[in-house]
Amino acid sequence: MKDKINIAVLGLGTVGTGVVNLLKDNAVELSRRSGHDICITHVGTRRQRDDIDPAIKQSDDLMAIAADDDVDIVIEVIGGMTVAKDVIIHAIKHKKHVVTANKALLAEHGNEIFGLAEEHGVQVRYEAAVAGGIPIIKIIREALAANKVDWVAGIINGTGNFILTEMQQKNRRFGDVLKEAQALGYAEADPTFDVEGIDAAHKLSLLASIAFGIPLQFNKVHCEGITKINLQDVVYAKELGYTIKHLGFAFRREHGFELRVHPTLIPNSTLLANVNGVKNAVMVDAHPLGQSLYYGDGAGAGATASAVMADVMDLIYVINANTPSDVPHLAFVPEELSDTRILSSDEMTCGYYLRLTVKDELGVLADTTRILSENGINIDAIMQRDAHKSGLVPVIILTLPVLESQMNKAIKEIEALGAVTEPVVRIRLESLE
Repeated sequence: MKDKINIAVLGLGTVGTGVVNLLKDNAVELSRRSGHDICITHVGTRRQRDDIDPAIKQSDDLMAIAADDDVDIVIEVIGGMTVAKDVIIHAIKHKKHVVTANKALLAEHGNEIFGLAEEHGVQVRYEAAVAGGIPIIKIIREALAANKVDWVAGIINGTGNFILTEMQQKNRRFGDVLKEAQALGYAEADPTFDVEGIDAAHKLSLLASIAFGIPLQFNKVHCEGITKINLQDVVYAKELGYTIKHLGFAFRREHGFELRVHPTLIPNSTLLANVNGVKNAVMVDAHPLGQSLYYGDGAGAGATASAVMADVMDLIYVINANTPSDVPHLAFVPEELSDTRILSSDEMTCGYYLRLTVKDELGVLADTTRILSENGINIDAIMQRDAHKSGLVPVIILTLPVLESQMNKAIKEIEALGAVTEPVVRIRLESLE
């Protein structure tokens, strides 16, 4: 057993600095828990930092750090898809355990990285890659290991949740809230990954793999963002007793799995509907446990550093036991990963919120309901609003769950009606029962 565990932190941005500060602030507690002194011996940074302990070696040669014989665990928090991948692979080949917060890299290259780690007898840990400080990876991989997971649903991007919360609670428009989110540091200068759902889709692919025992398949996640959410629809949803949230879903279905990220109407009575601001939350429905909800900060220096160091502590126990691994990377032993089919978007099943803009004419509502009926779509509720000054009338329809292919066909037929003046607005609806 080693008396000292040496850590290399690659990247000194928000998260890397948070890890350094956490180790400094909680050194005694971490030592008591692990039985070791945990020391940062190297940091990878492009420029020298005067606020770093002089005893810590600073260098921009990340490959040399990753291969250094004095390093036991490599923490990668530089982000991106090129240098990060190269340095992680280099560390693995030099028999180093790795901790990373890089969800994009793992979602797109995790099968390769995890396979290489198994080949070299080391672990790659990634708790910080999903939902920040919420230990959802450990919960699904370990605490729920005796359960069969039926579905996972979550608010897994704080930026999108902040924007929709402001729209919902203060009747603000998307563009105005996005600018504020950027000013507050919640959104990047280029917010595409957040507002178009790509960040959430990366995280969902990881959650789905550990929930169902399937290979990582980010390219098969159906992904929609929130840029087209209109304040008008937020208000109508509220009147109907619903909240619009940007959610990731992984469902076990009879013929495969559904993986999807999109804006969703959920009843105000559900727990996820009451998760606001930049907070994250993940709900898991499993047998025999039933539903459980995990809530907390999904980003930030403290939350992410907490998750990173939790992984470090687990790896220290692996080092103590002198074993190449403990829990499989994707929760199931590699040879048992099932290549079950991921359903296409046409095969997805859910309810729908439809908003039609129609001329104030007799028969248009009858034609619309007839089309829905002919396509096997059952209506749950209809709300007709007052006519606009232009004479056009908004009609809102909620449907019961139906195949996406049936809804696509029905919408095409509805939009062909002469009285329907604009494309039908469609937002998916889930009860989370």
